[in-house]
Formats: sequence, C-alpha cells, structure tokens
Amino acid sequence: MNQLIFITQEALYLVLVCSGPPVVISLVVGLIIAVFQATTQIQEQTLTFAPKMVIVFGVLALLGSWMGSILLAFTFQVFDRFPEMIAR
Repeated sequence: MNQLIFITQEALYLVLVCSGPPVVISLVVGLIIAVFQATTQIQEQTLTFAPKMVIVFGVLALLGSWMGSILLAFTFQVFDRFPEMIAR
C-alpha cells in the first residue's frame, strides 16, 4: 500500500513538473498582453489567444523531449515496481 501511495505522489509531482512551464509562460504572456490592452484601451478578446497559443506550442516544442524522457523514466519505474505491488 505504501508503494501505491508513493507512486501516486510521484505521479502528481510529475504532473506539476511537466505542466508547470507551459502554464507559467502562458500566465506571463497573458499578463503582459493584459497590461498592453489596459494601456492602449484595446478590448479585443481574441488578442490574447493567438500569442499564448504560439508561445505554449513553442515551449512544448522546446521542452517536449525533456518532458517525454521524464514521463518515460516514470513509466519504466512503475512497470519495474508492478510485480511487487501485485505480490502484496
């Protein structure tokens, strides 16, 4: 049971680590665009969507291999521990 809790904690931590960079970058870009819109009084709702989408895809393209290697290592770790979890 302890291993199942440990794997669940590791999985939640991995979700935070992998989703953190795109979410933080999207937040920063959204804030910059919101400040720009407030100063110029441009109230276009679609203005925030395109730059955030491009930036998030760029971050995922840059960090995709790193995220994939972390996810793959976690998957191998879970599969290696699987017989121990079944035996108990």
